[in-house]
Amino acid sequence: MKALENRRIYTEQPKILVATDCIVFGFDEGILKLLVFRRRIDPCKGEWSLIGSFVDAEESVSDAARRVLLQFTGLENIFLEELRVYSNVERDPGARCISIAQYALIRVNDYDREQVELHGAKWFALDDIPELVLDHNVMITDALERLRQKTTHKPIGFELLPEKFTIPKLQSLYEAIHRTQLDDRNFRKKLLSFNLLIKLNEKDKSTSKKGAFLYKFDFEKYKKLEESGFNFVL
Repeated sequence: MKALENRRIYTEQPKILVATDCIVFGFDEGILKLLVFRRRIDPCKGEWSLIGSFVDAEESVSDAARRVLLQFTGLENIFLEELRVYSNVERDPGARCISIAQYALIRVNDYDREQVELHGAKWFALDDIPELVLDHNVMITDALERLRQKTTHKPIGFELLPEKFTIPKLQSLYEAIHRTQLDDRNFRKKLLSFNLLIKLNEKDKSTSKKGAFLYKFDFEKYKKLEESGFNFVL
């Protein structure tokens, strides 16, 4: 009897949809960009939207987000972190729907360009982001704030760069994220003081004949330092 009563409590509750929306950041030619696409369902069909999906019954929210990212970009094993829950009752005119937003960091040279175009997706610079459906512009604002907070004390910015990069390239990334100009000498000195960069015997000569040395980030060393209480603060 009690089991039947408990089952009735579940079955009589109103059904609420759960979705995940992905704020996908990329860094290209010194510009921080976002990946959005034309929405394919009503309401707001054809308008610009974040990449997202309803969460299937057999998957977690993170699994749903990774499925969507693989579908749109062809990439697996990318940086993905939960942002926050968006549960305003009126947020989606299609149905009562709660969205759990995630933000992702992608190396733009790695993703499948044909796959992105196939789904009608497009990269926009932050200053050129169109008006998006529902509360997606709010999600972007929140994700940017989280990204700025994170990159001041975690080296997640490296997830947006190629495996090999120059220090000026890294500095331009931080300047794009934080919307501020950094002092070249101080940035380099602070960054090198962590001893987390591996200097390579290679140079990038795309901007000058002299070129700039290429580096790699030592993720293994950082992980060990982090476990011992090290704090990466730029």
